[in-house]
Formats: sequence, C-alpha cells, structure tokens
Amino acid sequence: MRSLLAGLTTRGTSFLAAGLAAAIAGLVLGERSLLSVGALLILLPVLAATTAGRARYRLSCVRSISPPRVPPGHTARVMLRLENVSRFPSGLMLAEDSVPFALGTRPRYVLDGIERGGVRVLSYPLRSDLRGKFEIGPVEIRIADAFGLVELGRSFSARSSFMVTPKVVPLDRSVASGSWVGEGDGRTRAAAAAGEDDVIPRAYREGDELRRVHWRSTARYGELMVRREEQRWKNRAMILLDTRRCAHAGSGASSSFEFAVSAAASIGLHLAREGLSGQLSTDEGLVASPARFEDVLLDSLSVVRQSRNRDLSGGTGPLRTIEGGLIVVIAGRLSVPEARQLAAARRDGCPAIALLLAVSTWTDTEARDTSELTSKSGETGAAAAVLQSAGWRVASVDASTPLAVAWQRLPRFAGVPGLAG
Repeated sequence: MRSLLAGLTTRGTSFLAAGLAAAIAGLVLGERSLLSVGALLILLPVLAATTAGRARYRLSCVRSISPPRVPPGHTARVMLRLENVSRFPSGLMLAEDSVPFALGTRPRYVLDGIERGGVRVLSYPLRSDLRGKFEIGPVEIRIADAFGLVELGRSFSARSSFMVTPKVVPLDRSVASGSWVGEGDGRTRAAAAAGEDDVIPRAYREGDELRRVHWRSTARYGELMVRREEQRWKNRAMILLDTRRCAHAGSGASSSFEFAVSAAASIGLHLAREGLSGQLSTDEGLVASPARFEDVLLDSLSVVRQSRNRDLSGGTGPLRTIEGGLIVVIAGRLSVPEARQLAAARRDGCPAIALLLAVSTWTDTEARDTSELTSKSGETGAAAAVLQSAGWRVASVDASTPLAVAWQRLPRFAGVPGLAG
C-alpha cells in the first residue's frame, strides 16, 4: 500500500486527507452521507494509484545531438524521440532530460499524453563557454492519471556524450604550408609506409638533404636526383603540450593553460589540414588512439587537465622517437635546464617550433599595460636562447598577443619550400 501511495500528487494527497477527515467526522457525528463522501474521497486516489501501478506503459526514447562536438560558445541541438510502444495511451506526461549544471537548467516538457504507437519529438539547445566532455541523460518521465492524483516515474538508461572542444584559431599557411609537407605524390608515398621504400628518384628540390641524393641516378640524368622516400617523414608531426600546474598561471578561460590548450588544438588542426599525420604528447606521455589524428587531438584536448608533474621528462621521451618529422612544443614556464633537456630530445634533421608563454603576464587579469607585458615577456629569453642555439624556431607569447599573431612571428624555415621567409 505504501508503494502505491508513494506516487500520489499534492492533489491526490489532499483528496486522501480530506476523505479521512470526512470519514472520521461522519463516524463521530453519525452522518452516513458524510461517511460516504469520505469513503469516496479515500477510494478515488487509492483506485487511481492501483490502476496506474498496474498499467504497463512502455515507452522508447532515442536521443541525438547535432553536432556532437562544438567549439566554445557554439550551439548544438538535442533531439528526443519518444514513442509509446504499449497497448494503452499514456496519461499527462512530464519529460525531463538530465543536463550538467554547466550547460544550464534541465529542459522540461509537458505532454498531454501519447496515443498507442504515437511519437513525440522534442528538442532543445546545448551551449557551453567552457571546453569539456559532458554526459547528457538519462531522460526521466513522470506520467499522471486523468485526474492528476497519481504520478508514475520512469527513467531511461541511455546517455549521450557532448564534447566542447578548445577554441581553434585559423593560422597562416606560410609558416607550415602544404608544399613543405609533401603535397601530391608525397602524400601517396606516406600512405604506403607499410611497404618497401619507393626508391624511384626524382629531381632535387630546394630544401632536400644532400644525404638523400641518389648519385647513380644523378650521373645518369645529368642533374641532382634524390630518393622519393625522403618525402615520407615530412608528413609527420609531434605536438608536445606542457600541462604542468607549476608552469602556468591565471584561472578559468583566461589562464595561460587554456591559451596553451587552444594553441595545441589550432596548430594540430592546421597541420592536419596541410596533410601531416600527427601525434599529441603531454608531460605525462604520449596520447595514443587508433582514431584519426584530428579526432584524437580534439577529444583529448577537450578533457585535458593540469598535471602535478614538476618536469617535462614524460613528454620529451616521445620526441626522440620521431625521425625527420616536425616537432611543435607549447610550453609554460621553462627553465634553462628544462630548455636544454627539450633541445637534446630533438633528433637531427627534425624541424622544431616552440611557443614559449610569458606566464607571469597571465596573472593580472584586470589592467594590462602593454609596456609592462613587454618587459615581463623577457622571462622567456633564456630558454628561447637555448632552443634557438639548438636550431629551434621560437616565438615568445604574452597574454596580450593573439595566437595567430604569435604564429606569424615564428621565423620561417630557411631553405624549405613553403617555409622560407
């Protein structure tokens, strides 16, 4: 009995209380009519609860999110398809989808009921200004009887993932263009990496290493010829993101860490669209996944958090495994010993780019004087000098510098087609 009455609404509870009061008054006063009224008021919610409890409402729910992955500040739309697959029409229905607090209030819908075999389609927007992976669902349903005396609760188990990616900034192609990564036949050879090297020579191009010259073909054709497999390594990239908590400053979306995450996403997508196959690494190690690079990059950076590591040793290890490909490092506070460790991890022949953040400029979120920021950006000078002496292309970035501007400040790769400035 207690379980049946647990679903009583405020109206149902009021009917029951009024019925009990009328029945007691009828017994005390000897008024049979009052007793009958009381019995009717008690019986009505009890019968409603019993009937509702025995009714076999069977509903199906399908949720879809389009698109399932959006940048911060963009809106996705959720579609809920409710279908009554039972033999009985449902009563008044309240549908509520579970949404994380960061995405706003829970969407609620009141439906007059769904007929047998009927379908209702509901929709609502999702929007977040913060990156992250959010779980949407489950849908909770409350069905009321015709008199509004009883509500039955139902909950679906299905949940959906909604991804808010880091902010992605368009970058200039002149810093790393498709002509450098090997357009056309270079990409075809990269796809055939599992087979034997294609040793058919081609004409020498500016930027080709002399150790790749095919001397026999050079003598035959009367001009410098190089082995074609030389292009394959140019289609690879390794991105190292410094996630150390001690290496960043600021809070929320305006912190140096969020700038670094956005930079990693922007550069990674830029390189992928230029034809590079890439890998993402942090100070905690390589991020491995069988999915394509763009998906791994966005999904990983959407949920990445600051680590408690004190050094970059976990991230410099994977740099030693890449042969000839591009290395991109986005670093926070970087000491001279750490810069030396980073420089030593680069293998010969690997072009390398580093964005060094002047982290102290992210500590003042109110008044940011340009001259003060310029002087503070000198904190990256010592580390930049170490990397530059090791052949790295380095740009120092402060809180007032947009990523696209910092990217353009990177020195061009002299002698490399598409990168020469």
